[in-house]
Amino acid sequence: MPDRPNILFLMDDEHRPDVLGYAGDETVRTPTIDSLAETGTVFTNAYTPSPVCVPARQSLMAGELPRTCGCLGWDDLDPEYYTFSRHFAEHGYMTTCAGKLHHQGWDQMQGWRKRLGPTPMKRPLHHKYLEKKDPDAFDRWEKDYDPGSEWKWSYSKEVKRAGVGDSRVQVQDRRSVEGTEQYISQYFNSPYYDRQRADERPLLLKVSLIQPHFPFFTTQEKFEYYLNRVDPYLEEPPDHSFLRKYTVEPGVDASERELRRATAAYYGMVETVDDYFGRIMAALEAAGENLEEWIIIYTSDHGEMLGEHGVWEKKKFYEASVRVPLVIRWPERFDSGRVEKNVNLCDLYATLAELAGLPIPDGLDSRSLVPLIEGVEDDWQNETVSQFDGQNLMIKQDHLKYQYYGEELPEILWDLERDSSETRNFIDDPEYTDAVDRFRERRDELGYGPNPNLEYEGAGY
Repeated sequence: MPDRPNILFLMDDEHRPDVLGYAGDETVRTPTIDSLAETGTVFTNAYTPSPVCVPARQSLMAGELPRTCGCLGWDDLDPEYYTFSRHFAEHGYMTTCAGKLHHQGWDQMQGWRKRLGPTPMKRPLHHKYLEKKDPDAFDRWEKDYDPGSEWKWSYSKEVKRAGVGDSRVQVQDRRSVEGTEQYISQYFNSPYYDRQRADERPLLLKVSLIQPHFPFFTTQEKFEYYLNRVDPYLEEPPDHSFLRKYTVEPGVDASERELRRATAAYYGMVETVDDYFGRIMAALEAAGENLEEWIIIYTSDHGEMLGEHGVWEKKKFYEASVRVPLVIRWPERFDSGRVEKNVNLCDLYATLAELAGLPIPDGLDSRSLVPLIEGVEDDWQNETVSQFDGQNLMIKQDHLKYQYYGEELPEILWDLERDSSETRNFIDDPEYTDAVDRFRERRDELGYGPNPNLEYEGAGY
């Protein structure tokens, strides 16, 4: 084994934190992830830095909140940003990724030395070469590219077409897994040349699947298994004008049966992800690797509303959308356990660096989770932040969750201990006056609200 630990980073997309066996769902079949949770550390209050794919993923890579790294919407990190993959590569790791990265700009590698699978490369050439050849190319690309334009149909149609099928999502995930299996064999065994492993560098391998992100399709077997076992949400949309966006009203926009079919397909996709993660771990063991010596991370970029509160997809600060599953496993060093403190995907940058014995760069919005894994919680600032679109902000402190949606929409304060359903707004309750004042002050510090601190540059905790 190399002096530094090998790391397997498993990630899926749009995975509700409660649709997992270890999280209490008795219907879904997720034995691989459940096994990781049983032998690792489960973070029950892990949150995404943004409930949208692109900013969530770029913030994860940068160890910074969206406002810090400039990725509040569909914006990518600047070329050659100091991501955790670049940090690990510069310290001797072979950094390899497969599957979805969701980069939108010129630098499609962002520190990964090797990229596997069929993920399309929007700008495969190095940005410095392109800028040298055409100095105005980068500005012209940024100006012409409009990812925010309407490009898909209604959410009700997404629900109604769900069921048995095979889309680009399934195809890309299959190829990503197959490519990873082949890479593992080549990296550790080199069977083609019949020689001992030549590359002794430690490996950081990230496998990022697209499922269970819509479109909601699964196999016939899985669909039939879940169809009459799942209970779809049949709730009315909320009154808040932002929270009721992207709703599918039961009995109006889709029937109960159609909602059930979409839910069953989603569950089938979750099971497929679990199957694929099991295959990757089996490939490592087949290559002679002892997974007790590996650091294994499992998480998702954000959740999926799945019809709860009448809402589908993400983009909300409801628990189903903004909270994520997170497991960190390293049996050689840590016993299994559970952490209830509020943490953020941004925190994985500092965590991975400390676990690997690397220095932690200054100025990050990233806090090492290692003390929490070791049971040291006294000094932890029990806060997490999520941001979206430049004006939507969530701050969670302990069990209170504050949300700001700009000056024209009402603020929201949820108390998850008193109302876990997130239907009662305590913002005007006199009992919470002091807490609301603290949240508003913190909001302004983060660069939001009527009195924003425009000097904020990160290190938000």
